[in-house]
Amino acid sequence: MAKRLIKNGIIVTAADTYKADVLIEDGVIAQIGFGLEENVSEIIDAEGKYVFPGGIDPHTHLEMPFGGTVTADDFATGTMAAAFGGTTTIIDFCLTTKGKPLSESIAAWHKKADGKAAIDYGFHLMIGEINGEVLAELPSIVAEEGITSLKVFMAYKHVFQADDGTLFRTMLAAKELGAMVMVHAENGDVIEFLIQKALEAGQTEPIYHALTRPSILEGEATGRAAKLAALAGARLYVVHVTCAEAVQQIAEARLQGVDIWGETCPQYLVLDKSSLEKPDFEGAKYVWSPPLREPFHQDVLWHALSSGQLQTLGSDHCSFNFEGQKDLGLDDFSKIPNGGPTIEDRFSLFYSEGVHKGRITLNQFADIVSTRSAKLFGLFPQKGTIAVGSDADIVIFDPLAQRTLSVKNQHMNVDYNPFEGMTVTGQPVSVMSRGEFVIRDRQFVGSLAAGRYLKRAPFHSANEPLSTAADAPAT
Repeated sequence: MAKRLIKNGIIVTAADTYKADVLIEDGVIAQIGFGLEENVSEIIDAEGKYVFPGGIDPHTHLEMPFGGTVTADDFATGTMAAAFGGTTTIIDFCLTTKGKPLSESIAAWHKKADGKAAIDYGFHLMIGEINGEVLAELPSIVAEEGITSLKVFMAYKHVFQADDGTLFRTMLAAKELGAMVMVHAENGDVIEFLIQKALEAGQTEPIYHALTRPSILEGEATGRAAKLAALAGARLYVVHVTCAEAVQQIAEARLQGVDIWGETCPQYLVLDKSSLEKPDFEGAKYVWSPPLREPFHQDVLWHALSSGQLQTLGSDHCSFNFEGQKDLGLDDFSKIPNGGPTIEDRFSLFYSEGVHKGRITLNQFADIVSTRSAKLFGLFPQKGTIAVGSDADIVIFDPLAQRTLSVKNQHMNVDYNPFEGMTVTGQPVSVMSRGEFVIRDRQFVGSLAAGRYLKRAPFHSANEPLSTAADAPAT
């Protein structure tokens, strides 16, 4: 493999910002410093650019069945769009079916991804039931498949939702295996009741998706999951946090020493529930769960990210076309497929709204968009940083470039962009995965067969992240 040298760039990691050159050999970072030009086959000039570790998106749904349809992006279009957006690793959610072996679902997800991914990827595994068969399968899934994160839904009654007993027993099993439990934290029982009451009253418009899923129910479920994790002594990760109530529960649990971590998503940082009130059913574009909230929650989320109360940023990319998919719920908001297209804009939106507007530092950006997920999900230091010996997953980023987000210039396979018309400052120019260009000068030059499946290490290994008490970034 050719030796490449990235020169004149400003390297940004979770810990440091400095000017140096990066020598890449055999897909990994071989040296960092100056005077490294000898026997180099290619020099990439990064003058005036940041050199970031490749983004890690810990929350995607590609080619996922839901609500009688399947997400519009598969692993080919989804990972290509991710690469355009500065993401070099994704972790996708593998759904399971009650009564069927977990291995059957994992095999199905491998089939979706094999030879179709432009970047590296791993899987989370949904747990919908706990019984002897599931418990017997889990040790080999963690040790041999390298799947070390198990997701339990506390919502979507009659579809995905598991009861508290299943959640608690999953936590106990995960603790023994060195795995982490992830939760979609909403009170699904109460939500189901509120949905039925709304429909009985003839309230069918998209806004009622938000009104039947109030933030207090996200806070309640988050607190309940945190207490169960404390009782089990398990590690817990709360996905797509949207509101002040959930942030408060996570922050309080962390102060009490609970091993709990929180993720939010770019849509919750820049959009609010008024989007669901758009006329002519346009509000359906913004139906995802948990729903968009009142604007004041955005400030709470930004503060939580800057203070370390929340630690990661996932896209929760779950794309459905407005025409032909979202309109399945034209006369019933509960039938609108939940989810939106966000994988491509996660990195730039977060830089623009975070670093450019002074809400977070450059180093916090690198940590939240990449490093912390690598540590939490057993990928560090192979992924998530720029260091000698790490994979050369690198984003060359122009902090001054401006672009307008639009369906007209996106690469996601969907007929709208939820951030349509927003102007962002800063964008990836070139993106490398294991030393090879996937995006070069804003053009796709990679291969849809280049992505590798990542087996991840359990958490009682050397990859275990620091404790919650000692590991929060300074304010």
